[in-house]
Amino acid sequence: MQRTAIIGFGCAGFHAVKSLRAHGYSGEIHVYSNTGEPPANPMLTTYYVAGKLPYDGMFPFGTLESLQDEYDLVLHQNSPVTALDSHTRQIVLEDGSTACFDHIVLATGASALVPPIPGADHPGVFCMRTVRDAEALQKRLESGVRSAVVIGASMVGIKLVELLHRRGIQVTLADMAPHIFPTAALPEVAAEIERRLDGLGINLRFSQPIQAIEQTDHGLDVCLGGGTRLPCDIALMCIGTRANTQLADSGIQLGRGIVVDQHMQTSAPGIYAAGDCCEGYNLLSGQTQIIGLWDNAARQGETAGANIAGAVSTSYPGNITHNITHFMDMDFIGLGDIRIQGQRRIFDLPNGRGRVDLVTSGNRLVCVNILDNYRISGVLKRYLLKTLTGENARLGPAGRGRLEREGVPAALIDYLEGLN
Repeated sequence: MQRTAIIGFGCAGFHAVKSLRAHGYSGEIHVYSNTGEPPANPMLTTYYVAGKLPYDGMFPFGTLESLQDEYDLVLHQNSPVTALDSHTRQIVLEDGSTACFDHIVLATGASALVPPIPGADHPGVFCMRTVRDAEALQKRLESGVRSAVVIGASMVGIKLVELLHRRGIQVTLADMAPHIFPTAALPEVAAEIERRLDGLGINLRFSQPIQAIEQTDHGLDVCLGGGTRLPCDIALMCIGTRANTQLADSGIQLGRGIVVDQHMQTSAPGIYAAGDCCEGYNLLSGQTQIIGLWDNAARQGETAGANIAGAVSTSYPGNITHNITHFMDMDFIGLGDIRIQGQRRIFDLPNGRGRVDLVTSGNRLVCVNILDNYRISGVLKRYLLKTLTGENARLGPAGRGRLEREGVPAALIDYLEGLN
């Protein structure tokens, strides 16, 4: 009987398991995890801390018991894998025991990035990535917090700003980047978001490096470049993530993440990778990069499982970077690549329904920013993907109808149709 190991049980690991069974795999599936929890969604941790989700709500696929029964799994919880021999496909566990497998899926995810800032290991400094991070922050908030500095103007960072602000906590959002959402928002869109946040009383500090976090009599000082000191009770790190690639030995090719082909196969036969630990193909740039998105992890996991199970030529062509977030009564959606230069068009939606910023390069749409109207994001994302995968890139009657119902002006619709 064949044996497959899934190392890491997040979104990618779960979808690899599901895909294996869906494609008729009858062998043993061993799941190794360094926690005792079912697969969690990192983006839901802020909702739990904000009181919008119960504890179980962070685990969208169900309990460990239900997953074990449904997919006939051999679970190894709280069993960190410390080494991998890619030639023999042997893993080594923390207790020194070993096991060999016919196939291995590396789905080890990513960890919160904490730069080597002096004082970043202080007990008053928190990250927000895991269920344990959420529990630690919630416990600290329950003991009373008056002020906080959120370091990192990311999608997670703004959700933390929101939940702290709603608790009546004085919040500063700081980043060395020049504006909010620096990898997803066009500068003019970011400026509008910042204007609104400033109006709500959020203190914004951009373009200043974080030099140190110092303990003081009142709590902490977050020290910025130029001598600025931000006093606070707690600081929260949301700078980004780093791929967990520690298990990749010399037989597995590495970039910033584990390098895979369109079948999710690594350079080592029989070893696959999926999710935030590996690189995916960016359809816009034509380059591989880590695309740290829930949907991307799911599709990569599905592809790895299908190929192990023997589904012929199952491939994942790639994705685009896209972010959708709701905060402080605003919606922001970023699709595509803001780094690509091109022609800029701005369309205001009537009756306060938002705005759409488009960037085209030649006759190709390369970037979309939507403010305050998430309902049209699905149509525009599908349209953008069609232009990149060789499909007939037209909105179609359903897409056009959805845009019209949302009050999208005919000028925007005609502009999109005129690109092809």
